[in-house]
Amino acid sequence: MEIVFLNSVDSTHKFLKDHIETKGYTHPLSVVTQCQTNGIGSRDNKWEGKEGNLFFSFVLKRLELPTDLPLQSASIYFSFILKEILSQYGSKIWVKWPNDFYIDNKKIGGTITNLTKELIYCGIGINLNKVSNQYGYLDIDIEIKKLIKEYFEVISNKIAWKDIFSKYSIEFEKSKELKTTINNQNGIVNNNNSLEKISLKEAVINSDGSIQINNKKVFSLR
Repeated sequence: MEIVFLNSVDSTHKFLKDHIETKGYTHPLSVVTQCQTNGIGSRDNKWEGKEGNLFFSFVLKRLELPTDLPLQSASIYFSFILKEILSQYGSKIWVKWPNDFYIDNKKIGGTITNLTKELIYCGIGINLNKVSNQYGYLDIDIEIKKLIKEYFEVISNKIAWKDIFSKYSIEFEKSKELKTTINNQNGIVNNNNSLEKISLKEAVINSDGSIQINNKKVFSLR
């Protein structure tokens, strides 16, 4: 994985996609910054990117990931690997289904994953500092370059999805205390055709990372 550190960028995800569209894909590439001025969150929402936090995106081919990974659950896979590393350093971070990082009951970041032909793009943002009363922030100090290097070393090892899922399925119980937003193709809309947040209390997680909720099978790709 080639890693490029930038002082500032509008969006690491957009920067990376523009780069690949212009120059093509030759090898796994990541863009990392601590100042993102126009970040993208789930469902194209804006993610507030105050300076001093961590934002990075990366791209690789599907063939560079474990063969048993359900593409629809790539966000869980990428998120949980980072969570595991941070936990080893003492953090109490956990992953709420399907793509959010939490400390206790406050969101501190998230993951988005997109598929473009044979390429997988992933963007991750984590608050290292307080951005507002609504959101939390990481509970340990980290050295970013060391963390990023370690993260991609683990990614390159192609840990099997079944090994990640066996751990995540236990942690999923924490998600049942919260709600998630279901998109239009899978979900439930109210009378105004706007998305509703649905409780995960009765959700059951499947081995492919999807959940059964309100008699519907919902995947996690975002």
